[in-house]
Amino acid sequence: MHYVDVNSTHPTPPYTNWTTAATNIQDAVDASIANDEIVVTNGTYATGGRVDGTMNRVFVDKQLNIRSVNGALSTIIDGGGSARCVALYYGGTLSGFTLTRGSSYNGSGADGGTLNNCILSGNSAVGWYSEGGGAYYCTLNNCVLSGNSAAGPYGYGGAAYNCALSNCVLTGNSAYQGGGTYGGTLNNCTLTANSASGSGGGAYGCTLNNCITYFNTAPQGANYDFSSFFNYCCTTPLPVTGAGNISVDPQLASASHLSIASPCRGAGNAAYATGVDIDGEAWFSPPSIGCDEYHAGAATGPLSVAAAASLTKPCDAMSAKSAGPA
Repeated sequence: MHYVDVNSTHPTPPYTNWTTAATNIQDAVDASIANDEIVVTNGTYATGGRVDGTMNRVFVDKQLNIRSVNGALSTIIDGGGSARCVALYYGGTLSGFTLTRGSSYNGSGADGGTLNNCILSGNSAVGWYSEGGGAYYCTLNNCVLSGNSAAGPYGYGGAAYNCALSNCVLTGNSAYQGGGTYGGTLNNCTLTANSASGSGGGAYGCTLNNCITYFNTAPQGANYDFSSFFNYCCTTPLPVTGAGNISVDPQLASASHLSIASPCRGAGNAAYATGVDIDGEAWFSPPSIGCDEYHAGAATGPLSVAAAASLTKPCDAMSAKSAGPA
């Protein structure tokens, strides 16, 4: 076990306790051997890395498990707009991190490996031909990919390129083709508000099972291109191949979650559901379509209500006359 704390005052290899923790993730990676575990506490990690064709904030060249203590909202790897956030090779895993402001030709947030419970946001694959603004040839489980782009004139896969995604949210990503994702297989994912300047606003050339791809935009194939294949999905237009698909409005409560009246509830196929939903809750049988399983009464705690008036002054008689007839 190796430890990382950006505020460590006595970093001493091999970083085997919090007192001697490394101040950046790369130092702990370099001090480890295959099958070790690296534990990272709260902070923004914007230094370290190696050069491997492009700069990587974290370059993992052995099978390691890297996890945060308190999750993605507290533990950030920042590419600074000039480096890829993470490159994972030889079966490395990363769990519970936010990857942001990564920049590279391919996989600006992450290249390779497995990511669990991570947020990939604000990464950009650059260059004339760019691939995978958020992730490139990765396996992603229960991740949120938002605001990523494959920014070149011929950019492919705004959020992901040839990845395997399960129980993930893809929203607000963009590319020339495959604004959400290009290639790969998606199970129980929700793709909304992604855009492509060419075709496949949601997905291009993908296999999708138990997925929602709706409210995406593109000049051709707003939600998907003709080469994508669907089973038990909610999208429009209704796919001409595959089984169990529906095309009605999914009635989402947010970019990721179902409302109580959603037709996607219980409309998926258990053969494609794995793990838990985006909230860490169990799938029903049959499961819902999309990344969220609706659990009634799951929210706890006091409710709060806020109200705001669009006008701050009452309408007097004179202003009412000047306004004219209703």
